[in-house]
Amino acid sequence: MPWDTNDYPSSLKNLDTTVRKKAIDIANAMIDEGYDEGRAIPIATEQAKEWYDNASKSEIDQVRNMSDKQLKKRDKEEEDSSRPELMDKGEHVVSHEDGWAVQTEDAKRPSNVYDNKQDAVERAEEIAKNKGTKVIIHKKDGSVQKQKSFNE
Repeated sequence: MPWDTNDYPSSLKNLDTTVRKKAIDIANAMIDEGYDEGRAIPIATEQAKEWYDNASKSEIDQVRNMSDKQLKKRDKEEEDSSRPELMDKGEHVVSHEDGWAVQTEDAKRPSNVYDNKQDAVERAEEIAKNKGTKVIIHKKDGSVQKQKSFNE
């Protein structure tokens, strides 16, 4: 069950509101990707703190203004289709109608979409490092540009 600003792990209660929202958003995404709650919460907390330190004012404002509905954006179909088998699959950075997408190999839809490719690559690398898999970066035409492995 996804968390929101009224129902979240107690370890997040002392965080700044914006950092907490970002941590909830990251943790929800990690749970959807098959992470165990015990791993997702501390990772999401650290990533949210790091994000806050490096985020622009507009990015911070965007998260600050996120509604609980946006935090719990995982619809019923997504909740029912938790796919732990994707934990061993690599992350692909591919061209998308809205920019650049990060999508786990064999996943039905992207986990994130970014305006620019570098942001997508950074997120894909972050996910792959956590999972100990690889990143496959594609060109706009779909061909492979580069691969990077994070196998431990």
